[in-house]
Amino acid sequence: MKIETYQQKYQQQIIDLILHIQNEEAGIGLSIEEQPDLLDIPLHYEKNGGGFWIAVENDAVVGTIALMNCGNGNGVLKKFFVRSDWRSHKLGLALYDTLMEQARKDGYRQLVLDTPSVAKASHRFYERAGFQQITKKELPFPYSYPDRDSLLYLLRL
Repeated sequence: MKIETYQQKYQQQIIDLILHIQNEEAGIGLSIEEQPDLLDIPLHYEKNGGGFWIAVENDAVVGTIALMNCGNGNGVLKKFFVRSDWRSHKLGLALYDTLMEQARKDGYRQLVLDTPSVAKASHRFYERAGFQQITKKELPFPYSYPDRDSLLYLLRL
C-alpha cells in the first residue's frame, strides 16, 4: 500500500468508497450532488494550496484524506475515509500523518473538521489527536458542511 496525491484515474473509485462508507456503513444519506468537491478535486483542494491524498493497494483506492485551505492559516480536514478491511492496518494514522505533515509545512495554524455524530470511533481518533469538540458558533472561520447531524472539532497547531 502506498499513499499518493490525487490522480484523476482514481476519481470514480474515490467517489464510490466515500459514498459507500457514508451511506451504507454510517447511514448518513449523502448524495454526490451534496458533495460537489468530489467531482472536481483539483479545484476544491489542490488549486488553493490544500491537498488530497489517497491510499492505493493493487490499483484500488483503500483510503482518502483531504485538506481544504480556507486562508489565513485556516484549514479543514475533509474526506477522511478508510475501507473497512484496512482499518486495522493503521492506514488512517498514516493518512492523517501525511496531511498533518503538509499542514505544518504550509503554516496552517488551525484545522476544523465535521464528522457524523454516529461515527464514535472517529471521535475517539480525533480526540486522541488533540482535536477539541466545538459548537457551530465557535467555528473560527466560515465553513459549511453537508451532514446536518455532525459534530465539529478544532485543532490549533
